Amino acid sequence: MPEALTPRAAEALLRPLKKRTTTLRAMLEYLHETGRGANIIGNGEAKVTGICLDSRAVLPGDLYVAVPGARFHGAQFAAAAAQAGAAAVLTDIEGEAAASALGLPVLLAGDVREVVGELAALVYGTDEDCPELFGLTGTNGKTTTSYMIRSVLRALGRETGLVGTIEISAGQTPIPSILTTPEAPQLHGLMARMRELGVTSATMEVSSHSLSYRRVDGLRFAVSGFTNLTQDHLDLHGSMQEYFATKAALFDLERSDLAVLTVDDEWGRAMAAQATAEVWTLATTGTGTDADWVVVNVLPAGLGHRFELHGPEEQVITAVTGLPGDFNVSNAALAVVMVLASGVELGQLQAALDAANPLTVQVPGRMQVIAESPAAIVDFAHNPDALARALGSVRSTEPGSKVIVVFGATGERDATKRPIMGAVAARHADVVIVTDDDPHSEDPARIREAVAAGARAEILANGLGSEVHEIHPRAAAIAAAAAMAGIHDTILVAGRGHEVFQEVMGVNLELDDRRELRRALLANGFHPLEPASDSFDPADEG
Repeated sequence: MPEALTPRAAEALLRPLKKRTTTLRAMLEYLHETGRGANIIGNGEAKVTGICLDSRAVLPGDLYVAVPGARFHGAQFAAAAAQAGAAAVLTDIEGEAAASALGLPVLLAGDVREVVGELAALVYGTDEDCPELFGLTGTNGKTTTSYMIRSVLRALGRETGLVGTIEISAGQTPIPSILTTPEAPQLHGLMARMRELGVTSATMEVSSHSLSYRRVDGLRFAVSGFTNLTQDHLDLHGSMQEYFATKAALFDLERSDLAVLTVDDEWGRAMAAQATAEVWTLATTGTGTDADWVVVNVLPAGLGHRFELHGPEEQVITAVTGLPGDFNVSNAALAVVMVLASGVELGQLQAALDAANPLTVQVPGRMQVIAESPAAIVDFAHNPDALARALGSVRSTEPGSKVIVVFGATGERDATKRPIMGAVAARHADVVIVTDDDPHSEDPARIREAVAAGARAEILANGLGSEVHEIHPRAAAIAAAAAMAGIHDTILVAGRGHEVFQEVMGVNLELDDRRELRRALLANGFHPLEPASDSFDPADEG
């Protein structure tokens, strides 16, 4: 987000230009009709034109939502919201006194988080008129698959929107956001904005955090998709079972009409068994051949692959993706089946795949090729499974070539995966360079040591020939990798992908792996590729 863009200015970009008006009484009646207890203190005819959780971003006419936070209750900031022009306050019993003291009307609800998404849908009209939504969840592959879906929909002539970790866009219009995952009111405002801009279909990454914190409440997905489930975010969820249960909520009939679920492992099969939405199953790795759709006949095609999808009633789809890695075949297959599941006729879909090659779309920081000789790739892989998949896909067939990996682990996150990631790197790479990711407020040296210890233990236990280096800061580690590389080697810089800042002790330091890797390659006499001009990439901007 540009520095000059205030929270209030950013919030305005996530709203429709044409305001609708809703009264507190209409909200109260809705809550009563849906079985939720609520009441109004003050003027029930108060008119509301927007809804906002952040007192710093409140716009005139907003319903300010005051909920308990990690340290403070939002009602403590209600005075600032009132000064900004809030028309009313939505809060709970704990916030009632502070909100009522302002003289603004108050809508009192038992569980504010439970109702805020639905009330936002009422305020912005997304309960009646919303773009067709495609939702993606899973540990790895959400971003790439969402870009592929958008690309296929564009090839079909649709005006599309995208809500993801890299960008938010409505058609060709980029929309800045102050949050990686917008809150429920912002998502509904954004959907209404997209509707105004003529967007008919939108693709959204749905993280476990957004499900846990009810950020997608009130939205209905036409088709939702599941990629995979591997260890991540256990600092939030505590266990894989809880992580699974959170993800599974997307596939309830209350949220999604239809679910396309990748069933390559036990988590996918369990997801298919639990989902209450209509389910289409997809097998992409040679197992689960009783799935509705199965990937077969996978053949190399340049850096990527050509493959077939076989479905019910002998239906066949042929497709190609130029993105490297077997896992991108899985991502591409999921994208294709999700678009088909939305009601697109198979022949029309096949024609779009043949004419436009939409599955070969560059995704910033996702298996992004920076150079070909040596192969130099930046990827977002930041957990053990993703790192193993990325490393497993990049080794050259040239005799004597080696794989060099540069990576670290994030601070203040699941610490149990640090030695596991080190072990994964030692198994799959010849040279392991452990460096810093985003340490946040944790001691970077302790994080590096945990990762490096896992690598060394794996080497010792299995007699591996991998070598381990601990190099920091990150730019120096990337430079060292380029200095070690020969023309036939592969460098994988993993963990941060598209990110352009590194957080160290509360300070955001400018750091872009793609720029650093290009710079290091040039310094060692190699010739990186020119950045692509047809995709959003902050590293390409001046």
